Amino acid sequence: MNNENTSYKNRRSFLREATFYGLSSFIAMPALASLLSGCSKDFLDRQPLDAITDVSFWETEEQLKLAVNGCYAYLKGKSETLQDSYVDLERCGDNIIYPPLSDYLSISTGVFDYNLPSINNEWVKQYAAIRRCNHFLQNYEKAKGVKPDLLSRYAAEVRFLRAHYYSFLIMLFGDVPLITKTLNIGDPEIMATQTPKAEVLNFVLQELEAAAPSLPPTYTAVDSGRITRGAALGWKAKVALFFQKWDVAEAAAKAVMNLGIYSLYSNGNTSTSYKELFTYKGKITNAANKETILARPYLANVSEHNLSRESWVPDQVSRFSITKSLVDAYLCSDGKPIDKSALYSESTYAAIFQNRDPRMIQTVLSPGTAWEGKDDGDQDSNPNAIFNLPKWDADKKGTVTGTGYYNLKYVEPTAVGVYNKDANDIHLLRYAEVLLTYAEARMEQGTLTQTDLDDTINKLRTRVGMVQMKITELNAWGMDLRTEIRRERRIELALEGHRYFDILRWKQGSLLAEDVKGIKKSLVPAYNQVYIATIPTDAQGYLIINSGRKFVEPKNYLWPVPLPQKDLNPNLIQPDGWK
Repeated sequence: MNNENTSYKNRRSFLREATFYGLSSFIAMPALASLLSGCSKDFLDRQPLDAITDVSFWETEEQLKLAVNGCYAYLKGKSETLQDSYVDLERCGDNIIYPPLSDYLSISTGVFDYNLPSINNEWVKQYAAIRRCNHFLQNYEKAKGVKPDLLSRYAAEVRFLRAHYYSFLIMLFGDVPLITKTLNIGDPEIMATQTPKAEVLNFVLQELEAAAPSLPPTYTAVDSGRITRGAALGWKAKVALFFQKWDVAEAAAKAVMNLGIYSLYSNGNTSTSYKELFTYKGKITNAANKETILARPYLANVSEHNLSRESWVPDQVSRFSITKSLVDAYLCSDGKPIDKSALYSESTYAAIFQNRDPRMIQTVLSPGTAWEGKDDGDQDSNPNAIFNLPKWDADKKGTVTGTGYYNLKYVEPTAVGVYNKDANDIHLLRYAEVLLTYAEARMEQGTLTQTDLDDTINKLRTRVGMVQMKITELNAWGMDLRTEIRRERRIELALEGHRYFDILRWKQGSLLAEDVKGIKKSLVPAYNQVYIATIPTDAQGYLIINSGRKFVEPKNYLWPVPLPQKDLNPNLIQPDGWK
């Protein structure tokens, strides 16, 4: 009986680890296998790696490559599932909305609990990735005949990836178990409580710093997309900024700037350079792109996503309807906000887009832009090649808006009408963010100068032909420097997955409790009014798209420990407000 009980307990412990820490094989995703490792075309015909034991696997350089590539497979990109996507995390913030009920909307509105599937999936997915990294780091030195510098580089890539995955866990959950080895049945870590967030954060920052020297500044074309020194330093700056370690963030960002490798992408045209970065021309394999530091790469007919169709789905509601909040955030072309500038007008729908920061019409679909969304909201009965007005009629003849605004960023018009046919890369870290990080870190320490602005934010503005930010003008106009630096980050990085995390770290959760609004009802032509008759408006006449939202402090600044994980390990402790 005792042996049976022990066996039962061991099996249950194993199941706990399999679920909690994400037991998984070293099978690399096809896109990454071909792009990152340069493997031959027979890669998919090889014996599955989960059928190979540790005894026979860790022997050759080729096997080591596959194991490293397997650790890349968990990088976020674009997916319909929250735990796999970076871009879709925008739906948790206040930049975009997809009105139908979803896990994204539940998080954004504050109406969720321990049972939300995506929260558990995020936990499991990150620990699955961490377990794969741990497994590699425990075994990679067994390989024979691998040059020491390559061995060190592979280890550094995986150390970066493990720190990268842990960074999402502590940003979303706070205290989490810090596991740095693969666990065996009976290991006490399986039933351990969380490690304090500060300790995990120190581990992440130290791992990124330690990995950087062994990572090359650049790669040849065959290895394009692998982790570079700039990625390690840049991600360190990002994580340090999130946790308000201003001096660490400043130093790491400056180290990236001093590499002398990165520059803002430009085709020489201020009207198209910014938008073009998010198209096929902005892929990491394009030698002209010196801006992207870390991306999730996609390959045509091999690994593709669906962002274009989700933005302009020709017979349904757009999944990426931009909110009034984001549209209002864009400055006018004189550098003043819409409530201070004489240039701003809402006399017509088209007027909203005029005399604004040029990044607005390279991010938000504006009248006169070519599109493939079929019928828009004007009275033309034929499919339009040019967008004029937002569509509200759900007649399945064109893309319906949820707010009156549509997303343009990342959209490849030729991919709109075909399911899963986008192969443009998803940018996870680019040089523009590093510049913004440096400026914000300096500002928070009270050391930001006009020269710093010229070396960072004003380079972003120069790319698009926007008026420069000047501290003296901000003071004269009664504009707050911190507010404007945060605005610049929101505008430059809009629709890339950063906004929700920024709201959390700035402790601006109250923004998520506000009603989500769209355009003024009066701007909708009379012949379309019937389709919005049931949508309420505020006192100024703006459409209220989503209401009844809440954000409880400090509770909603962290996600709860998912119920399935709490059931598996009762020693896990819920963060403040979730107890």
